[in-house]
Amino acid sequence: MNATRELAQDDVIEVPRGLKGVVVTETELGDVRGQQGFYHYRQYSAVELAESRGLEDVWFLGLHGRLPDATERAQFAAQVAAARHLPAELVAALPVIAAAGGPPLDGLRTALSLLGSALGLQPVYDLDDATRRGDVLALAAAVPTVLAALHRLRSGLQPLEPRDDLGHAAAYLTMLTGQQPSRAQARAVEQYLVLTVDHGFNASTFTARVIASTGADAAACLVGAIGALSGPLHGGAPSRALDTLDDIGTPDRIDPWVRARVLSGDRIMGFGHAVYRTEDPRSRLLRSVAEQLSAGNQEASALVELAEQTERRVVEILAELKPGRELHTNVEFYAGVVMYLCGLPREMFTPTFAVARVIGWAANVLEQARDSKIIRPSARYVGPPAPQPVPR
Repeated sequence: MNATRELAQDDVIEVPRGLKGVVVTETELGDVRGQQGFYHYRQYSAVELAESRGLEDVWFLGLHGRLPDATERAQFAAQVAAARHLPAELVAALPVIAAAGGPPLDGLRTALSLLGSALGLQPVYDLDDATRRGDVLALAAAVPTVLAALHRLRSGLQPLEPRDDLGHAAAYLTMLTGQQPSRAQARAVEQYLVLTVDHGFNASTFTARVIASTGADAAACLVGAIGALSGPLHGGAPSRALDTLDDIGTPDRIDPWVRARVLSGDRIMGFGHAVYRTEDPRSRLLRSVAEQLSAGNQEASALVELAEQTERRVVEILAELKPGRELHTNVEFYAGVVMYLCGLPREMFTPTFAVARVIGWAANVLEQARDSKIIRPSARYVGPPAPQPVPR
């Protein structure tokens, strides 16, 4: 039973723009505590999971409600690996999708629609929970294969088959770059993916749940979520945060660059978050990951040091010029650094975010599908008074 009461047909409730702070349902999947700088997946700290567990474990947790034992982990990893292989109908269509151009997420939307059709997915309303689980897993597992294939095709290269002997993160990097990553690179990207699997009722997650509430098939739910993620106000752009560091260039340019942006009121990419009022816990861990990746590499170490100095000075200069306004790094800032150090091209930074978030969307689709109530809010009409005579 939801905590929100059922309303009479003509009842309305005034809520803040954007539904900020409005509880629309109950969930067992996790929560974000913005004031505390903490978030969790089910009963576990998401950061602690990223530090100690692999992506497949967290994926299993989202779908099944518990962490797997060793046998279940191996079986689930094998199931995911098998689902990374695309059906022939989709493989044949990928060159056409790639040739159409556009951002990678556009191609992913089209590909997932085709995949849903090729798999013969039925409305979640008509399915039992086990079948729904199989559907969302098949779709989520295919995302890195699709994205890597589209990127390579647009680069004039042939797509690569997924490696069943590699974990999800390592398989994705291999398909994308054509080279098997080092253990450190694979683990760094895996930790980023774990950190970004889910994050409360953000716009894309809510979109997936709205579509699931209609009873639509799982592909429709995930395609809608990708559409929401593609918006610049939601998915963000870790590449833009990296562009900030490129623009600054050297440590001696940090202060004048930051002061100019603060005084002009411009947004500093990679800083600030809609929920967190403290340091983003994802940024904290990714900073550590970036430091580990850069150890022993002079060029990489210089980039990480520039990022850390920029982070410190933004906070200090804000305190000086705009007292009381706190602005901390968000997940995008160090995510861009980590992905760059792992060899990911910048245009694939946000799509890589989708590789993770589709796993969280899948769990949310499952949870929403168990509730037969359609999400159907109201709007207040503010146009010209009606009815008026139709001009003749």
